[in-house]
Amino acid sequence: MAVTSEATTLWFGSLTEGSGTTSLDSSDAAEFPVTWAARSEGAAGKTNPEELLGAAHSACYSMALSHALTGAGHAPESLQVTAAVTFQAGEGITGSHLLVSAKVPGLSAEEFQRFADEAKSGCPVSKALAGIPITLEASLA
Repeated sequence: MAVTSEATTLWFGSLTEGSGTTSLDSSDAAEFPVTWAARSEGAAGKTNPEELLGAAHSACYSMALSHALTGAGHAPESLQVTAAVTFQAGEGITGSHLLVSAKVPGLSAEEFQRFADEAKSGCPVSKALAGIPITLEASLA
């Protein structure tokens, strides 16, 4: 069964002086304020497309890695995944960096790295981001 998820942004005004809100429509879980300043300079209390993309990438990667580990008989106790998505005004999104810390009993660092690399390639959001560099730092806690 395919699932289609929706989000809506309502924007008012020009790019640099305007503002808006992005709503997670499918889940009705949250609404976030967005501005150009938050995107190009960073601003507390406001999000941007790259932060939302980072949330999608970290969640997807966590699921892919958990699935691969569990399927091989190494169910993780925990995975902490941060996706740092970089935006450069005038260039666009220039990369996503995955930082992973995991507790996986009975798995060597080398074995874990293999699973981490495979999840980076196989994660559906990573595949959608194929046009940008995706880097990975993964370690066992």
